[in-house]
Amino acid sequence: MSGIAGYGAYVPRNRIRSEEIARQWGKDPASIRRGLLLEEKSVPGLDEDTITISVAAGRDALARAGVDPQKVGALYIGSESHPYAVKPSGTVVAEALGIGPRVHVADFEFACKAGTEAMFVAAGLVESGRVEYAMGIGADTSQGAPNDALEFSASAGGAAYLFGKTDLLAVLIDQCSFTTDTPDFWRREGQFYPRHGGRFTGEPAYFKHVTAATRAMLERTGMKPSDFRHAIFHMPNGKFPLAVGKDLGFTKEQLATGWLVATMGNTYSGSSPTGLAAVLDVANPGDKILITSFGSGAASDSFVFEATALLPERRARGRTVRSMLDGKRRYLTYGEYAKFREKIILND
Repeated sequence: MSGIAGYGAYVPRNRIRSEEIARQWGKDPASIRRGLLLEEKSVPGLDEDTITISVAAGRDALARAGVDPQKVGALYIGSESHPYAVKPSGTVVAEALGIGPRVHVADFEFACKAGTEAMFVAAGLVESGRVEYAMGIGADTSQGAPNDALEFSASAGGAAYLFGKTDLLAVLIDQCSFTTDTPDFWRREGQFYPRHGGRFTGEPAYFKHVTAATRAMLERTGMKPSDFRHAIFHMPNGKFPLAVGKDLGFTKEQLATGWLVATMGNTYSGSSPTGLAAVLDVANPGDKILITSFGSGAASDSFVFEATALLPERRARGRTVRSMLDGKRRYLTYGEYAKFREKIILND
């Protein structure tokens, strides 16, 4: 048995409203809000990237666990916006968190599900007995091309999970994956912005994989939607998780992350992990939690957790996702946003 011994999340305080982006391109702000169910999105500062987000989230995870960083035997970071093409993000994060040097480190990539990929492997290593503790992180500062639908949703943030076998905040009941070769979203080497297949990214990409992975998990565990207090599905926008949840038989009340995507946007590899952190911030002991991610290319990871009696006490040791979303914010103009995201390329 393994589970979450500690967790943490981080959301930058910089934001840009959907209507600000819409006005820049002559689009109807109300139409954008209705179509995507997005009000605003988080934007990384000039001094923030996947590494700094991972460090902030990882510190809270260690604080909630109360674990000596030297006991962490593996550290994995999933992202589609690692700062370096070759140098790993994980080595910097490990040093900053006081982990290692006797630690296995790797950077993961799998589009939007790189974060749950890191969690999946971290949990497996702990269950095998190979390491005492392992940390899986999902973090991103993803880009969306100017005047593309992704520009309204590609945001910044992330979450970290420390997996162990004792003093658990949430027990991992099971995990599984569903994977096919579906080219719905991609970015070739040297390209600054990713490209996508438009409506093709919904079906047969997102809906097929999230639905199949979730149904596989329900079959494996013998559970049904009504057994869960909370369900988190990958949030590329506000509509997709609501639609897939309804199709699978979950109620809107169980899908407690609608407010999350509406106020921070989609953090890509950090989307599902950050949603899980938001749920752990409010879950009660005994609550069963389902989380299913999605990564273009394409695959979904599905997990089932059960909150323990230790959760309420330990979560007070770190920041909540809600406090970061509702706390001090700085709203950017489109010009500031373009500067922060390096959308204006100057030739020498």
